[in-house]
Amino acid sequence: MFDAAAPLVFGAFTRPELLVRWYGARGWRLVECEVDLRVGGRWRFVSHGPGGRMVQYGTYRTVDPPHRLACTELFEDQSYPGETLVDHEFTELVGRTTVTTTLRYATPEGRDTVLRYPMARGVGESFTRLADLLHQTSTTGEIP
Repeated sequence: MFDAAAPLVFGAFTRPELLVRWYGARGWRLVECEVDLRVGGRWRFVSHGPGGRMVQYGTYRTVDPPHRLACTELFEDQSYPGETLVDHEFTELVGRTTVTTTLRYATPEGRDTVLRYPMARGVGESFTRLADLLHQTSTTGEIP
Protein backbone atom coordinates (compact mmCIF):
# COMPACT_ATOMS: atom_id res chain seq x y z
CA MET A 1 0.00 0.00 0.00
CA PHE A 2 1.33 3.42 -0.95
CA ASP A 3 0.33 6.84 0.40
CA ALA A 4 -0.46 8.24 -3.04
CA ALA A 5 -3.32 8.38 -5.51
CA ALA A 6 -3.60 5.59 -8.08
CA PRO A 7 -2.68 7.82 -11.07
CA LEU A 8 0.63 8.69 -9.39
CA VAL A 9 1.43 5.09 -8.52
CA PHE A 10 0.46 3.90 -12.01
CA GLY A 11 2.70 6.62 -13.45
CA ALA A 12 5.60 5.44 -11.33
CA PHE A 13 5.20 1.97 -12.88
CA THR A 14 5.04 3.28 -16.45
CA ARG A 15 7.10 6.48 -16.83
CA PRO A 16 10.80 5.84 -17.54
CA GLU A 17 11.92 9.02 -15.76
CA LEU A 18 10.26 7.68 -12.58
CA LEU A 19 11.12 4.00 -12.99
CA VAL A 20 14.86 4.80 -13.02
CA ARG A 21 14.41 6.43 -9.61
CA TRP A 22 12.97 3.41 -7.78
CA TYR A 23 13.05 0.16 -9.74
CA GLY A 24 15.40 -2.48 -8.37
CA ALA A 25 16.72 -3.95 -5.16
CA ARG A 26 19.28 -2.15 -3.01
CA GLY A 27 22.53 -1.87 -4.95
CA TRP A 28 20.80 -2.27 -8.32
CA ARG A 29 20.25 0.63 -10.69
CA LEU A 30 18.02 0.80 -13.77
CA VAL A 31 20.33 2.22 -16.45
CA GLU A 32 18.14 1.72 -19.54
CA CYS A 33 14.37 1.94 -19.55
CA GLU A 34 12.26 1.71 -22.68
CA VAL A 35 8.45 1.85 -22.40
CA ASP A 36 6.01 1.79 -25.32
CA LEU A 37 2.88 2.03 -23.18
CA ARG A 38 0.15 0.57 -25.36
CA VAL A 39 -1.36 -2.88 -25.84
CA GLY A 40 1.18 -4.71 -27.99
CA GLY A 41 3.89 -2.19 -27.06
CA ARG A 42 7.22 -3.47 -25.82
CA TRP A 43 9.18 -2.64 -22.69
CA ARG A 44 12.84 -3.29 -21.86
CA PHE A 45 14.81 -2.65 -18.66
CA VAL A 46 18.56 -2.97 -18.20
CA SER A 47 19.85 -2.94 -14.61
CA HIS A 48 23.37 -2.95 -13.17
CA GLY A 49 24.15 -4.20 -9.71
CA PRO A 50 26.33 -6.41 -7.55
CA GLY A 51 25.43 -9.44 -9.66
CA GLY A 52 26.41 -7.73 -12.91
CA ARG A 53 23.95 -6.84 -15.67
CA MET A 54 20.32 -7.93 -15.87
CA VAL A 55 18.06 -7.41 -18.90
CA GLN A 56 14.32 -8.00 -18.77
CA TYR A 57 11.72 -7.28 -21.43
CA GLY A 58 8.20 -8.03 -22.55
CA THR A 59 5.02 -6.88 -24.23
CA TYR A 60 2.10 -5.01 -22.71
CA ARG A 61 -1.15 -6.99 -22.73
CA THR A 62 -3.42 -4.61 -20.78
CA VAL A 63 -2.99 -0.86 -20.26
CA ASP A 64 -5.90 0.60 -18.28
CA PRO A 65 -4.64 3.67 -16.38
CA PRO A 66 -4.77 3.98 -13.43
CA HIS A 67 -6.39 0.62 -12.66
CA ARG A 68 -4.49 -2.20 -14.34
CA LEU A 69 -1.24 -2.95 -16.14
CA ALA A 70 -0.45 -6.42 -17.49
CA CYS A 71 2.52 -7.59 -19.52
CA THR A 72 4.73 -10.52 -20.37
CA GLU A 73 8.21 -10.78 -18.88
CA LEU A 74 11.37 -12.54 -20.01
CA PHE A 75 14.99 -12.23 -18.89
CA GLU A 76 17.94 -12.21 -21.27
CA ASP A 77 19.69 -14.89 -19.18
CA GLN A 78 16.55 -16.63 -17.98
CA SER A 79 17.02 -19.75 -15.85
CA TYR A 80 13.51 -21.14 -16.35
CA PRO A 81 11.30 -21.83 -19.39
CA GLY A 82 8.68 -19.60 -20.98
CA GLU A 83 7.44 -16.10 -20.48
CA THR A 84 5.82 -14.92 -17.27
CA LEU A 85 2.52 -13.02 -17.23
CA VAL A 86 2.66 -10.09 -14.80
CA ASP A 87 -0.59 -8.39 -13.78
CA HIS A 88 -0.63 -5.27 -11.58
CA GLU A 89 -3.92 -3.99 -10.15
CA PHE A 90 -4.02 -0.51 -8.59
CA THR A 91 -6.84 0.05 -6.08
CA GLU A 92 -7.20 3.47 -4.48
CA LEU A 93 -9.08 4.15 -1.27
CA VAL A 94 -8.98 7.55 0.42
CA GLY A 95 -5.79 8.63 -1.32
CA ARG A 96 -3.88 5.41 -0.62
CA THR A 97 -3.23 2.87 -3.36
CA THR A 98 -2.84 -0.87 -2.96
CA VAL A 99 -0.87 -2.60 -5.69
CA THR A 100 -1.68 -6.26 -6.14
CA THR A 101 0.72 -8.09 -8.44
CA THR A 102 0.04 -11.57 -9.77
CA LEU A 103 2.75 -13.55 -11.55
CA ARG A 104 1.82 -16.54 -13.69
CA TYR A 105 4.78 -18.64 -14.77
CA ALA A 106 4.77 -20.86 -17.86
CA THR A 107 5.52 -23.96 -15.79
CA PRO A 108 5.43 -25.03 -12.14
CA GLU A 109 9.17 -25.72 -12.38
CA GLY A 110 9.76 -22.12 -13.47
CA ARG A 111 7.75 -20.84 -10.52
CA ASP A 112 9.68 -23.07 -8.14
CA THR A 113 13.00 -21.85 -9.56
CA VAL A 114 12.03 -18.20 -9.02
CA LEU A 115 10.83 -18.90 -5.47
CA ARG A 116 14.39 -19.97 -4.60
CA TYR A 117 15.71 -16.52 -5.63
CA PRO A 118 15.76 -13.58 -3.18
CA MET A 119 12.97 -11.95 -5.19
CA ALA A 120 10.75 -11.12 -2.19
CA ARG A 121 13.62 -9.19 -0.59
CA GLY A 122 14.39 -7.40 -3.86
CA VAL A 123 10.77 -6.42 -4.49
CA GLY A 124 10.45 -5.20 -0.91
CA GLU A 125 13.56 -3.04 -1.24
CA SER A 126 12.33 -1.71 -4.57
CA PHE A 127 8.92 -0.85 -3.13
CA THR A 128 10.60 0.96 -0.21
CA ARG A 129 12.37 3.12 -2.80
CA LEU A 130 9.01 3.68 -4.55
CA ALA A 131 7.33 4.70 -1.28
CA ASP A 132 10.13 7.22 -0.67
CA LEU A 133 9.67 8.64 -4.17
CA LEU A 134 5.90 8.91 -3.75
CA HIS A 135 6.40 10.60 -0.38
CA GLN A 136 8.12 13.45 -2.25
CA THR A 137 4.85 14.16 -4.06
CA SER A 138 4.02 17.83 -4.05
CA THR A 139 0.57 19.27 -3.38
CA THR A 140 0.04 19.51 -7.15
CA GLY A 141 0.07 15.72 -7.39
CA GLU A 142 3.24 15.63 -9.47
CA ILE A 143 6.37 13.76 -8.52
CA PRO A 144 9.36 16.11 -8.57
